[in-house]
Amino acid sequence: MYIYQLSDWPNFYWKSEKIAEPLAAVRHQQGRLIGRMEALGFPLQEEAVFRTLTQEILMTSEIEGQIFDPDQVRSSLARRLGMNRAGLKPADRDVEGTVDMMLDATRHYDQPLTAERLFSWHAALFPTGHSGISKIKTATWRDDSSGPMQVISGPVGREKIHYEAPPADQLQKEMKEFLNWFEGGTQFDPVLKAAVAHLWFVTIHPFDDGNGRIARAIADLALARSEKTAQRFYSMSAQIRLERNAYYDILELTQKGKLDITLWLEWFLACLGRAMDGAQTTLGAVLRKAHFWESTASFSINERQKQILNRLIDGFEGKLTTSKWAKLAKCSQDTALRDINELVQNGVLIKEASGGRSTSYSLTE
Repeated sequence: MYIYQLSDWPNFYWKSEKIAEPLAAVRHQQGRLIGRMEALGFPLQEEAVFRTLTQEILMTSEIEGQIFDPDQVRSSLARRLGMNRAGLKPADRDVEGTVDMMLDATRHYDQPLTAERLFSWHAALFPTGHSGISKIKTATWRDDSSGPMQVISGPVGREKIHYEAPPADQLQKEMKEFLNWFEGGTQFDPVLKAAVAHLWFVTIHPFDDGNGRIARAIADLALARSEKTAQRFYSMSAQIRLERNAYYDILELTQKGKLDITLWLEWFLACLGRAMDGAQTTLGAVLRKAHFWESTASFSINERQKQILNRLIDGFEGKLTTSKWAKLAKCSQDTALRDINELVQNGVLIKEASGGRSTSYSLTE
């Protein structure tokens, strides 16, 4: 029996004495992180948010086995956030759609969550109406025309059913109750609301595909409400990706258990705390970038050089050559070589050992 089949569904409950201490610790951690980030000043905040959102979008998709090109994600985000980045490349429609969903969930956290809003997120995730090579219904609840909605693993003939969602004919009622609860007043902490909303939505599993990604977007929206800011400084999806097996295990255990969801809340709060710990890595990268630019303040750097150096600091894949510089900066090879030589002379770039036509450059440590 699954929890939605219990007579008291969806009246979740938990042992407050077990939740109080980890919740207080996470709330304290949340306040300290936001305070520290806001003290950085706008340019560094903007950089931290950009890095966090990039990680969130890449990881929420990777949890479901969908691998995005990081440069496409950065490109799509930079255009939407009005940030200047070198060598922006066109992004695929599914990348654009995931970026749209995530920005809508976090930037417009104060707007009500409705069925129409969820439908728009779903349509954005599957712009072609396909999940892989399978055609799916988009922007509407599933109808189970091809059988019950099940979460399955294992090879054909030896499949293991981890979960079977409520029948399609119950979805209108289930989603109406969920959305009314989400937008209604509750008597408990909004961080707990994010945890309950995540579990509740993914248990209903109302779409043909994309339920996990949308559940995590709903949780992000609720967390933004708990902080009363659209600025995202930590990535819950990145931490869930690191703990993917534990994530699926606790979901399965909870969905096959009782309406006492204490164990789920304990896991969610612990995972959230570790996500905030992970934000220190983002903060460190942002500060290193700021210190780098402080160290170059004594000499002139043109806009092309600044854009390419930012690419190198963010993690440039492959070797930087004159031809790649010219392509990214949209300039001639002669101009690219002059830009590079100036930076070498000023000690910003160093020429790699290999010479000739394959000469490449990297940042000086």
